[in-house]
Amino acid sequence: MNLNRLLLTGISCFIFLSGCATQKTPVKKVNKVPTNQTYKYSQGTTVNTSINNSTQNKSNIDKIDKNNIAKLKDYKVSTDYFPSISQDERVRFLVLHYTAINTDLSLKVLTQKDVSAHYLVNDYDDKTINLLVDETKRAWHAGVSSWKGIDNLNFTSIGIEIVNLGNTTSPNYYAPYPEYQIKKVGQLTQDIVNRYGILPTNVVGHSDIAPGRKPDPGPLFPWKQLYTEYGVGAWYDDVDKLLFIDEYPWDTTSTYFVTDVQNSLNKYGYKIPVTGIMDTQTKKVIIAFQMHFRPEKYDGTIDAETWAILKALNKKYNP
Repeated sequence: MNLNRLLLTGISCFIFLSGCATQKTPVKKVNKVPTNQTYKYSQGTTVNTSINNSTQNKSNIDKIDKNNIAKLKDYKVSTDYFPSISQDERVRFLVLHYTAINTDLSLKVLTQKDVSAHYLVNDYDDKTINLLVDETKRAWHAGVSSWKGIDNLNFTSIGIEIVNLGNTTSPNYYAPYPEYQIKKVGQLTQDIVNRYGILPTNVVGHSDIAPGRKPDPGPLFPWKQLYTEYGVGAWYDDVDKLLFIDEYPWDTTSTYFVTDVQNSLNKYGYKIPVTGIMDTQTKKVIIAFQMHFRPEKYDGTIDAETWAILKALNKKYNP
């Protein structure tokens, strides 16, 4: 091989590797997920791992997890250059569900059937939360789903099932969440969001990622309380909502208005075709949005308040 060809080969390899990298220089920050441990929170709530209750100091989570390294007979796996800066967390979303069955049945179904979640929050006034799937593994909780252009959220999310009967007793009645259960959910979600740096708009309900197919965690789930007391999830600012109400275009039958609503819902994260028609799928998405952010009225109609909340959320999180 002559010198010119050698130089050309070297330049080609450099260009190829550069193309695989991101445009921005990433910050060297790696948050390893601790496994096989018991998490203890400030108020004494304990997560029962059911795998191995050996205590591990949380200061170790940036260290190498030897359980997730190849173990070879004839070769040494070197960690001299660990970690690479070109990486990010697998977990980008946090999805909340209700089980629609009691605690005993929930544990049986989520551990013995073709459905699972990382955590189960029971409906007992105790100090226990059940870990059912290691956070490094994919749980089967989201099903056919989409959020912010990403489908099949099982691959990129942590799922929390909350024991609550939902609307199983009556289509028009949803079971409330007791305060002791909300405290469990609050501390658990706060811990997960902080460890993975999950964006506020990526904390969603099953109904958000599968509108019309799933209603959980339902209109009685206290999203606002989760936001105000634990800093988890997204919520709009009242001042912005009031300002947008004054701008509400009362002609809600025009193609322009419906297209604007569909584009705004897409912008926030919902998967919805932009047709300019108030079709069935659009109404399903509006109901899911209202259950999350305007639970007093979830009829699939874009009234002034629903429209203003949607605009206020996009102003705050998607400027």
